[in-house]
Amino acid sequence: QVGLVESGGGSVQAGGSLRLSCAVSGYTDSGYCMDWFRQAPGKEREAIASLVTSNNSTYYADSVKGRFTISRDNAKNTLYLHMNSLKPEDTAIYYCAATRTLCTIGACCPIGAYAWEFWGQGTQVTVSS
Repeated sequence: QVGLVESGGGSVQAGGSLRLSCAVSGYTDSGYCMDWFRQAPGKEREAIASLVTSNNSTYYADSVKGRFTISRDNAKNTLYLHMNSLKPEDTAIYYCAATRTLCTIGACCPIGAYAWEFWGQGTQVTVSS
């Protein structure tokens, strides 16, 4: 069982930056897709950034490409999402997710939330204009 705990959300003005963290526990030797999802009020949960643990290959949704960066610190068992140039439309609850995989590139990781095995509790990000 993989445990995921997000932190680092908050309120920021448009153009600002935030770094989200996801503390990970319970890893096995299997490869994993690690993802950041977000869900805005009235909208479906959206996959925005993926990372494959076997080789740290990443993939980004068009909505965040060039502004957000997903990364991992193995020593700290932590996944990060660095968010720059934030926009009001980035306002959402952000979730960390993990699922076992044979993928070797980030683009292979599942897009649909139903396909993910493990979830954090979410952290709120609010961007004001």
